[in-house]
Amino acid sequence: MTSAAAEKPLSTQRRRAPIAITVAIIAALLIGFFVFSGFYADLLWFQQLGFTEVLTTQWIAAIAMFLVGFVGMALPVWLAIEIAYRTRPVYAKLSSQVDRYQQVVEPLRRLATYGIPALFGLFGGVAAASRWQLVLLWMNGTPSGTKDPQFNLDVSFYLFDLPFFQAVVAFSSAVVLIALIATAVVTYLYGGIRVVSREVWISMAARVQISVLAALYLILQAVSLWLDQYTTLNDTGTLITGASYTDVAATIPGRVILAGIALMVAVLFVVTAFTGRWRLPLVGTALLIVASLIVGSLYPWIVQRFQVEPNAKSLETPYIKRNIDMTRDAYGIAGVEEEEYAATTDATPGALRQDAETTANIRIIDPSLVSASVAQLEQFKQFYSFDKQLDVDRYNIDGKTQDAVVAVRELNVAGLDNSQSWINNTVVYTHGYGLVAAYGNQRSASGEPVFLESGIPTTGALGDFEPRVYFGEQSPDYSIVGAPKGADPVELDYPSGTQGESQTYTTFDGDGGPKLDNVFKKLVYALKFQSEQIFLSDSVNSQSQILYDRDPLTRVQKVAPYLTLDSDPYPSVVDGQIVWIVDGYTTSASYPYSKTVSLSDTISDSVTPAQNYALDDVNYIRNSVKATVNAYDGKVTLYSWDDQDPILKTWQKVFPSTVKPMSDMSGDLMSHVRYPADLFKVQRSVLGQYHVTNAGSFYSSEDAWVTPNDPQSTDTEKKYQPPYYLTMQLPEQDAPSFSLYSTFIPRQGGEQSRNVLTGYLAVDANAGAEDGKRSSDYGKIRLLTLPKDDTVPGPGQVQNTFDSDPSVSSQINILKQGQTEVLNGNLLTVPVGGGLLYVQPVYVKSTGDTSFPLLQKVLVAFGDQIAFEDTLDEALDVLFGGDSGADAGDTNVPGDSTTPPTDGTDTGGGTDTGSTPSTGDPTVDAQIKTLLDQAKAAMVEKDAAMASGDWAAYGVADKKISDALAQALALLNG
Repeated sequence: MTSAAAEKPLSTQRRRAPIAITVAIIAALLIGFFVFSGFYADLLWFQQLGFTEVLTTQWIAAIAMFLVGFVGMALPVWLAIEIAYRTRPVYAKLSSQVDRYQQVVEPLRRLATYGIPALFGLFGGVAAASRWQLVLLWMNGTPSGTKDPQFNLDVSFYLFDLPFFQAVVAFSSAVVLIALIATAVVTYLYGGIRVVSREVWISMAARVQISVLAALYLILQAVSLWLDQYTTLNDTGTLITGASYTDVAATIPGRVILAGIALMVAVLFVVTAFTGRWRLPLVGTALLIVASLIVGSLYPWIVQRFQVEPNAKSLETPYIKRNIDMTRDAYGIAGVEEEEYAATTDATPGALRQDAETTANIRIIDPSLVSASVAQLEQFKQFYSFDKQLDVDRYNIDGKTQDAVVAVRELNVAGLDNSQSWINNTVVYTHGYGLVAAYGNQRSASGEPVFLESGIPTTGALGDFEPRVYFGEQSPDYSIVGAPKGADPVELDYPSGTQGESQTYTTFDGDGGPKLDNVFKKLVYALKFQSEQIFLSDSVNSQSQILYDRDPLTRVQKVAPYLTLDSDPYPSVVDGQIVWIVDGYTTSASYPYSKTVSLSDTISDSVTPAQNYALDDVNYIRNSVKATVNAYDGKVTLYSWDDQDPILKTWQKVFPSTVKPMSDMSGDLMSHVRYPADLFKVQRSVLGQYHVTNAGSFYSSEDAWVTPNDPQSTDTEKKYQPPYYLTMQLPEQDAPSFSLYSTFIPRQGGEQSRNVLTGYLAVDANAGAEDGKRSSDYGKIRLLTLPKDDTVPGPGQVQNTFDSDPSVSSQINILKQGQTEVLNGNLLTVPVGGGLLYVQPVYVKSTGDTSFPLLQKVLVAFGDQIAFEDTLDEALDVLFGGDSGADAGDTNVPGDSTTPPTDGTDTGGGTDTGSTPSTGDPTVDAQIKTLLDQAKAAMVEKDAAMASGDWAAYGVADKKISDALAQALALLNG
């Protein structure tokens, strides 16, 4: 009975073993297929886009580095364990405790001999694979042509070579240290190290192995110390970044001395391997520790405390100058044109006449507020949406460049509500439709944006272009498009049609994604998106394409993994296509003597939220690449924008033929390229301190500036005011240009202090020249410095003046009557009239369910004078004594209403029309008088509507005024 009972479990175990093995194999195959399907899907995506080389280069580099890291870690550790075991004392007498340890370890010895090195090898391989970019940069490093001021080495040494050498030394040190520990453990377990009568006995073999490994470790530390002298050029001190007087006089020589001592101690360990005397290397190690304290810490402190601090300004001056020059070079601000601007604060009549074009182009449409208005007027269906923050672009309309606020009507499948299904979400609703553009300096009579491109189907001044948006910032995770020729289209194109149809359908005919032309690909993507419908649905056919990774930033980042991307891609109509334009930066944290900034901190403001960057702390940045993503087929094109950037040159060696030369950009595309706002934010942050180029003044920190907080941000969360795009003419400029600007106020103790302007920073943001090439003025940064003995109010002061002015407050209270709220728009600062003009649009929004902001008023300020009127022209006329510049006689300037102002005629309401002008023709004069009477009556209606909060009636009355005055003006001009 006992025998039979014992055999039964044994036979059961034998039967279960094949089953367990089979299950394990099947599980491994499934896991392997999941992993493979992910890699294969990536390969299909890159192949379709034409960037296969980018993916395969990353794979090859990562695999090669993994193997190097695995072997580089596992092999030395295995050798250390194997040698220690093989050279163990055969007849060693062990203590009872060690003997028990050995008995436990011995059955697992073979597994541990290979398993432990393999485990460390995996860690080493993964660590090495993650540094593939570092290795490729070192292998392909390109000289910059700029040398550091301390060691006279090309900057490329710090960008490419030094980080690689440090990584190799750190990895090697870890390998040797682990091997040393493994040697000590094995030799102790097998009797190579024993404690006899309170003395440590070490066998000759163990002594040699430990001594050699210790010597190797010290040699690596000597190399590390030698390299550390170069890292001082990136050390951040209390005064500057880079080697200061103390670093040059004490720290750098001290590290060289310590490197030499470490080498001498390493030699002593090698000697011990042969002599067996441990006293000398132990004394040498103690000497190294003491020397590191004295030479590495105490001596630099003495130099700093007793030599530098009493004479800091004179001793640090050369090093401050190095920091200033290298920082300005690293951030591309070395060529800033600085000019003193004695801004007047008195608004005198006629002051704006020479700035008529600038005042006419002031953007009164706020991209941050008008999104809700655009959505109400142009969304049409709930499955469309617009971005909350619209973009600013410019277009050539009737031969004149016009600033425009633009947005793409994107697909929002969440708006389908009860129509949610896999077919609808994936096959039917696949794309957005059209680009909407509004004049930046105009509004309708009721306060709505005036569109230069709008509607479905899209119509307007931009001509014919492909309106379908398959690739955008809000596109679904994936869509399946395409159908055999002759098949009925199933993709909803737009919600209107001809011949009584309520909808129009289309079929995608581009090349936008991998084809699902076989069962295997369907299975791969069914697993990727965890949807069996991709595999089973009849809607997926041999002509189907799957579109995914559709966000412009995602697509550019995948094909150019070395770029840091601007946070704001913007859409433009270029060469008959809607394209997303994306700015790409090459960055580094290793530029010598350059100040380090946090990208996430400097780029975030009241409009842009904090971003996550792979490399956040940087001290070098270049806008090296301009990229486009076609909104229809997702095609990504990279253009070299800064062909002198050594980092871009290096990556072009790694990924050849992926970046096109700037000369391949069309003239139309060039006309829409603009100076990126994120780069400008970084530069203004640095210029807040580094506009000072005199080392003595810099040391005293007597003129440090900071970007003012946005007056519209809440008290609990103050955020920087963002820079704004405007077409304007700065002093010393011959004509207005599309620019990006920001302002400065004083900084005290790292905080904002008095809100008075100290500087005005602007950059020429227009890349396109008349010949279609890159403009020579593009990127030219100008800094207007305001006199310190005069007080020009900053944005915070101006906003406070607006809010506290009794006249403005009373009118705001009138606007708030009824179910409405008042929203202040962006506060713009424009250098005109010999001073600085502030302009702020004021919107009114109903609190009802269906509401959107309407532009109803404009606030302006010049010095301590303000005006609050219905239109910008009116406000400027009040501020500057009836001469806004728009009535300059020979200057035909579009105003901010639907009726263009001519000869200074007021197109808004709320003012007296004056006496009736005479033409000499009694009939015409009578008609003009009738029209003016109608305008006066409409003014009364408008005031009544404002008082009651009836904004629909307000808009109707405003339009009556505009129409009547326009007709009267036409009669007056014959």
